[in-house]
Amino acid sequence: MKKNVFHLLLIIVMMALIVISCKSTPDTSDTSAEKEAAKAAELEAEMNARAIAEAGRVNEAKTKAQAARQQALDFQCHDYFPSDWEGLEAQYEAAENAAEYSTAENAYNELFRKTIPLYAQAREDEIIAARDQLIGTGFTQYFPQYLKDADDIALAAYDQYEAGDYYKSRETAAEALNEYETLLTGARVFLARQEIIDRGFIQYDSDNFSKADEVIQTAIEAYETGNKEEAVASAEEALLRYNLVLANGWTTYASERKDTAVLEREQALTERANIASRDTFREAESFYNQAEEQFAQKNFNDAALFYVEAEALYAISRQETAERRLRAEEAIRMAEEKIGESSESAIEAERLIEGGVR
Repeated sequence: MKKNVFHLLLIIVMMALIVISCKSTPDTSDTSAEKEAAKAAELEAEMNARAIAEAGRVNEAKTKAQAARQQALDFQCHDYFPSDWEGLEAQYEAAENAAEYSTAENAYNELFRKTIPLYAQAREDEIIAARDQLIGTGFTQYFPQYLKDADDIALAAYDQYEAGDYYKSRETAAEALNEYETLLTGARVFLARQEIIDRGFIQYDSDNFSKADEVIQTAIEAYETGNKEEAVASAEEALLRYNLVLANGWTTYASERKDTAVLEREQALTERANIASRDTFREAESFYNQAEEQFAQKNFNDAALFYVEAEALYAISRQETAERRLRAEEAIRMAEEKIGESSESAIEAERLIEGGVR
């Protein structure tokens, strides 16, 4: 009996130890899965970080390539090197990674370096052409300070270019060109007004002339206060009015010159200058015919000038005819005198002969 109880206790103890042993032993299968999951998550995070970093590098390289491309566009690289530009554009469009975008960026920058001297020279040529044209009008002799101010802007653009500040240089060069062109408008106004005065055309349209003088004063005041836009607008209005005065003046002047040339021509024909001074008369006719053509086409300034030429030549042909007539009359007079002298000599000889015979 005691032996059976002992066996039973032994079995209970053993079972208890098994239970305790099972509770104290970790589940190795669950731990391994957790480790695998953690490792996978860590790898995914690393891959995501690398992808983000790569995307950042690509975006940065693409942004730089875009900036280089825009700079090349702004300075017209595509116009100076169209074949190179076409190939570079294809290269840019095909770029997918940072290295390819960096290659495109370098290529755009290299093309820009080739272009910028050509672009700068073209802007300089434009400025010099406008400046030479301005000086050629004679306007700057009367307003030298205006020319100096424009020159200072042009020189500033050159300094900025030399310093590598290309965008600022481009902006300043455009300002200089605009300044010269603004002054050219002023010069055209000045020359138109001077022509009206020199030719005495004010009498033909005094109202427009007076109004133009008022408007040009407004233009000068606007220019000197820095309001270039208003200055140009006022100058253009003044120029329009001065040109109307010139147009009316030339129309009337041409009609006057036509009347005078016609009268001179009729007198030349009456005096037979077309025969006595044929060459000069024919030259006068050539100018007269050109004047008639221009007058019919309403090119009154050209017509007036041709009429003036014709009128002068008709007058010269008349003068030549008169001089030839005087020379002819003098020759006849001298011939008659010689004939008279010969007659007297003949009579005297006959008298002497008759006296000898006696």
